[in-house]
Amino acid sequence: MSDFDLVLAGTVVMPDRIVENGYVAVRAGKVVHVGEGIAPSAHERHLLGEALILPGAIDAQTHSLSQKNQEDFIWSTRSAAAGGVTTIVDMPYDEGNLVASAEAVRIKVAHAEPQARVDFALYGTVVPEEGASKIAEQVEAGVAAFKFSTFGTDPIRFPRIPPALLEECFAAIAPTGLTAGVHNEDDEAVRAAMAKVKALGITDYRAHAMSRPPLTELLASLQIYETGALTGCPAHVVHCSLGRGYEIARSYRDQGFDATIECCIHYLTLDEEHDVARLGGKAKINPPIRPRAEVEKLWEHVRKGNVTLISTDHVSWSENRKTNPDMLANASGVPGLEVMVPLFVKGALERDIPLTWAAQLMAHNPARHFRLGQKGALQAGKDADIAVLFPRAKRYDAAESGHNVVGWSPYNGIELPWTVGLTYLRGQQVFDGTNVAAPGTGRFVRPEVKH
Repeated sequence: MSDFDLVLAGTVVMPDRIVENGYVAVRAGKVVHVGEGIAPSAHERHLLGEALILPGAIDAQTHSLSQKNQEDFIWSTRSAAAGGVTTIVDMPYDEGNLVASAEAVRIKVAHAEPQARVDFALYGTVVPEEGASKIAEQVEAGVAAFKFSTFGTDPIRFPRIPPALLEECFAAIAPTGLTAGVHNEDDEAVRAAMAKVKALGITDYRAHAMSRPPLTELLASLQIYETGALTGCPAHVVHCSLGRGYEIARSYRDQGFDATIECCIHYLTLDEEHDVARLGGKAKINPPIRPRAEVEKLWEHVRKGNVTLISTDHVSWSENRKTNPDMLANASGVPGLEVMVPLFVKGALERDIPLTWAAQLMAHNPARHFRLGQKGALQAGKDADIAVLFPRAKRYDAAESGHNVVGWSPYNGIELPWTVGLTYLRGQQVFDGTNVAAPGTGRFVRPEVKH
């Protein structure tokens, strides 16, 4: 008997190659070896045939606490485990506790750890009236990045950070090496467009995209990258729905700036003319879902390597917050943790895009981006965070799966050719295809930062 604790054999998907007849060997919660050929013996050995073995996904954008007494980490990390997501990076815009101080970070960690079924990292932010004064203490408390918004969704929970303050915050973050991520919608331009839509009396599904036309997004992205260029701070656009946005990000990188960009799975899956028209408020997301032609442009940017990360921007609003016939009156955002990985695999295979991008964009790159050095790779010495997908076609139904706090999903009814059947966190099984790990299995993970 070998001294490996766990060996998984199948098709191993890595950022730079696919090992068809491969295996991953694990000992003491760490990957020890990735090989090809006959899998060695182990205390627990699974010959998984055609299954895809991927590094556990890191979701760069989860909102577990946006609605009080609703989802919480007990449910978001359950959805994550069932979706092959082994680390979530949770956003700071919690109802009743904006994460903008070391104390707020400590409160959130203490609240989340007993509930978490997978690991979690945290974003921090600022209260506009306090300026950048509490950025350093949040770095010390262990946040993995900072999040700001050029649009004011809510003056308390999700405030607008005006240009001068954004510059101040970027300058304070720059020496740490952490990234400043920004919600990219120009406040003034959006409010003008919203007023125009309301004056026209348009309230159906069309109202949302009309209230946030492409220029509102692109103007904000330019501001974000120019602020990064000025301050030397890594600048990150946390979601981009437009092909032009990826061209802009690439141009800044070509000039030598640290300019990254994130594509949410909904922008690669849903379109305005079919899905938003059908779903109404259940497909209201900021920035909006765009036409199918734009969706295909985004897949081409995936193929070209112009996308840095794939994420969910997951939030599970109660159904009453998503079903108002007045499109603009609905809350913005959708759940996605359970299906991000299968949806990306489906979309990539349909377009002959190499599955290596799944490992790159949902594990390797997020681990580097958030400086989570032990995460994101099937590589010796890294945490044995692993997702296994089987070629079992399934029509997705969020209520039927039982792993979501809500029974609705914009992805309900989509046929998934590959589905997550096993998830491991640090070598421990946290999803067996039906059941998920008990709360408290996950841990708070901190980034490696400059001192």
